[in-house]
Amino acid sequence: MSQGQYVALAYGVVLVFVLLWVAIIAAKLSRLERETGELAALARERSVDG
Repeated sequence: MSQGQYVALAYGVVLVFVLLWVAIIAAKLSRLERETGELAALARERSVDG
């Protein structure tokens, strides 16, 4: 392999790791948004009941 191919491979590996990291963060954010919505709904129910 030439040096250019090694550089391209290194950039590819870094890109894959960054994409995986972004996907993990997006999944966590989605879960947090869902849980926040559920907590807000519970708070609204309690304020109406109380």
